[in-house]
Amino acid sequence: MSASTTPDLTPALAQRVHRHHVVIIGSGFGGLFAAKQLRKANVDVTLIAKTTHHLFQPLLYQVATGILSEGEIAPSTRMILKDQHNASVILGEVNAIDLEKRVVTSQFLERITETSYDSIIVAAGAGQSYFGNDHFAEYAPGMKTIDDALELRGRILGAFDQAELATDPAEIEKLLTFVVVGAGPTGVEMAGQIAELANKTLDGTFRHIDSRSARIILLDAAPKVLPPFADSLGQAAAKRLTTMGVDIQLGAMVTDLDANGLTVKDSDGTVRRIASRTKVWSAGVAASPLGKTLAAQSGAEIDRAGRVLVNKDLTLPGHPEVFVVGDMMALDKLPGVAQVAIQGGRYAARVIEDGVEAVRAGKQIPERKDFKYFDKGSMATVSRFSAVAQVGPIKITGFIAWVMWLLVHLLYIVGFRSRLTTVISWLTAFFSRGRGQLAMTEQQVDARRAMFYFTAPETPGSDAPVTEPEPESATRPLQDSRT
Repeated sequence: MSASTTPDLTPALAQRVHRHHVVIIGSGFGGLFAAKQLRKANVDVTLIAKTTHHLFQPLLYQVATGILSEGEIAPSTRMILKDQHNASVILGEVNAIDLEKRVVTSQFLERITETSYDSIIVAAGAGQSYFGNDHFAEYAPGMKTIDDALELRGRILGAFDQAELATDPAEIEKLLTFVVVGAGPTGVEMAGQIAELANKTLDGTFRHIDSRSARIILLDAAPKVLPPFADSLGQAAAKRLTTMGVDIQLGAMVTDLDANGLTVKDSDGTVRRIASRTKVWSAGVAASPLGKTLAAQSGAEIDRAGRVLVNKDLTLPGHPEVFVVGDMMALDKLPGVAQVAIQGGRYAARVIEDGVEAVRAGKQIPERKDFKYFDKGSMATVSRFSAVAQVGPIKITGFIAWVMWLLVHLLYIVGFRSRLTTVISWLTAFFSRGRGQLAMTEQQVDARRAMFYFTAPETPGSDAPVTEPEPESATRPLQDSRT
């Protein structure tokens, strides 16, 4: 590893240069499980990530709706790897990978670091896709980061508080209308929890509004709920959501979106407007921009979501030392789920370890076997005591599926303490009306708007930003500071 200035080699560094150096980009499922797989390997591991934590992304919606705290699903990466002495962590966002020189360039604040590698595992994940309408993000946060979840928690709770103060029925209706765009697993889970929050947790806590009058809309351009699942499971989830009061609108495409609502085009061509202050976007994903960087240098193809088409051993064409795993790779139409990333990361680590051990023993490097994904099934929770699960040909709904969902997710939460606190939070939320994480701050809610406002591009010849006036706060009415 080297930086902008190269220090004299200490004895420890001198010893290190003789060991195979593996760089891992990303601290998600693929990156972290690859690093842990190499804990006993005769290699040095450097994990580079733009966040300090490993995020258990499937439970972000529970942070957004007050069930879990962010710490329970995002333990420190350094703490996880503390006892793995062949691993180190670098904080920074990777903005360049030079495949010819085998150097990764990352940046944290103003500091730029260059890290050389012998093998590299790229597991930078994916972000939210707005299908070319990136300005939607200002008014409809996705569900990909802790910032997203905390902001949504503030917007959702803040909408109820604003409605309590409002006197105009139309304004109250707009504030109490929550729209979730995307009827995949994340959208279904989010819509179900907003409904439970309104109908149970917040019931009776306001004096001028009835939280149960909130309208939760789940819409998608697709013709069914939970498209990746069997039709019967999607129908079961839709039936349960409808029972909870969720308004499901399918065949509905969002064509425009702003602070006060969204414009929707139905499958019959009808265009209509939905007034809503709180929108959640869970309709699509886009792979890390690093995919394009890798493709441009290696000649690999990328798909519509920006994922790299990899070889059967998860490597780039012509670069057997470069592995791409998780949401960044495209192979055999594998889904972008945690298990694909975990198994891919472990596979890449084992291949690297086998090669290193062969070289150390003076043997020929073994021929690589193709990556084989073992499908452990798909699950989605709809509400407390209700979920859907599909394991091969077996389809399960209701309470049994919900228990399976709890156990599987608990198994993959990293760290005993996180598991313990998660269980306690679940007991509070699922067996009572209480939720322990209902705090919010204006800074959490308004930070995204401030970023859009202050970083907007400028019109040539003008000092005014090309954007509409800064929108009203989600937690309180905008007031004139001069009064």
